[in-house]
Order: sequence, then structure tokens, then C-alpha cells
Amino acid sequence: MFRLLAIGDVGDEIIILSPYYFNQEMAIRIAGCVPVIVPTDEKYRPIIAKIHAAITPRTRAVVTISPNNPTGAVYSPECLAEINRLCRRKGIYHIHDEAYESFTYGMPHMSPATNIKSVRHTISLYTFSKAFGMAGWRVGYLLIPAALEASIKKIQDTNLICPPILNQIAATAALSAGRDWYAHRIAEIERVRHVVIEQLQSLGDRIDCPTPQGAFYALARYRSSIDEMQLIERLIAEFGVAVMPGSTFGAPGSLRIAYGALDAKSVAEGMGRLVRGLKTLL
Repeated sequence: MFRLLAIGDVGDEIIILSPYYFNQEMAIRIAGCVPVIVPTDEKYRPIIAKIHAAITPRTRAVVTISPNNPTGAVYSPECLAEINRLCRRKGIYHIHDEAYESFTYGMPHMSPATNIKSVRHTISLYTFSKAFGMAGWRVGYLLIPAALEASIKKIQDTNLICPPILNQIAATAALSAGRDWYAHRIAEIERVRHVVIEQLQSLGDRIDCPTPQGAFYALARYRSSIDEMQLIERLIAEFGVAVMPGSTFGAPGSLRIAYGALDAKSVAEGMGRLVRGLKTLL
């Protein structure tokens, strides 16, 4: 929210890619700006030409998330660099959400802010919630162009949300522990990911689910005329497994599967229930 209030006025446009993280879409609206939703390709990767076509004189920023929530897609360094260059040429900001920067499987994570030419127009977002397991502690940080510092401080000073001192001390300890603390835990999540992929593949052509290469989500498009919420409610009631509706993320007709907080045994049980349910209901 701070970054949007700092760069946009009421009615200004912010480009987000669909499927999108719903909190970001809501934050844009709360700030009085207009979310401009641009589709991705069949593997949930950005389409540069469509982003370019969506830019207008009211556009203030393009938002990207990689590794991605809700799809698990990881954007290539070349793709992110091209989006960043486009933003520089158009005189707009590139807001890049890197909440899942540590969760990549066979794909490199790339931060557009590492390019010296990006420092004046790139905003990078980070959190302790994921790799350090501090979800709910409300501690994160951002990297901003120097020109935005005064505006960001002014907005933060008048905003009532601030993490308690105890949470900030815990975040300092997390920084001291570094990658060594969470690397083996992420390796466990990668093994869990294989279980998810294998189970989804057993559904054959009932679903279409690009292999997630990061984060801890999969977004599966299903092939059926059944109502999305009816499908989810029946999965809960009849098979004891819950997923999120894709329409929440701007992708109706799909299901978001989250597996980051579960051990391998629990995921195997949950995916078994999901597969049985989808084989029955689709």
C-alpha cells in the first residue's frame, strides 16, 4: 500500500498479471488506483507484447511476482529484464514481488533490481513470512528508488500498521541465521512438490496444470462445466480436502493447491483425497 500511495494518484493505472495475487488487486483499489489486468500465456508466463499494449498515459507501474503466487511459475531472467527495460523506456515503475525468492526448483531466481540501470524505477518487495516461517508476524521490507524515500517515510509515519518491536528483533535474528537456517526446510518442500506433481499427473486430461517451478502452489485448470464453488464445496464435504477457487485470483475454472506448510505424509494424504475427489466429480 505504501508504494502505491507514493507513486499513484486516484484514477492512475497499475498493471497486474493474471492470475494475480488478490491482496495486490485489492490494495490497488484501496489506494484509489485502477488495476489493469493483463493475461499470461498457457504456462502462466508474462506476454511482453500484451503488457506493452496495456500501457497508457495513466499507467504508473507494472507489477510482477516471481516465484509466483498462485501459479508457482518462475519468470526467466530474460523475461524480467525485458519487462524492466520496458518500464524504464515508458517512464513507469516496475514493482517486483520477491516474497518467494528462496523457493525455486531448477530455475534461477532473478531480481530486476540487480541491474544498475534499474535503480531509479524498480521497487522490490520482500518478507520474512515465507523462508523464515514468520507468517502473521507482519515483518517485511522493500527496496525503493532514492527519489521515493521521503514520500514512503511520510506515508509510513501516518499509517497505524507497524510490527511490534519483538517481531523486529526476531527478524534481525532471522537475518543473522541466513540461508543456512532454511535451506534444508526448502529441500523438504521440494520433495513434497514431487508428490503433488505426480498425483496431479495421474488425473490425465481432467486438468491442465503447468509444472510449478517455485513457491509452494500449483494452479490447476479443470475441464468440466461444474460450478467452481460447487466443486470446492463437494471436495470439502465428501472428500475432506480444501483448495482455493481460481476466480479469487482472476482465473475462474481453476483450483489453487497449496502445500508449503505440510509434511510429505500429510501432503500425500491430502493429494490422494483431492485426486479421488476430482476423478469422481469431473
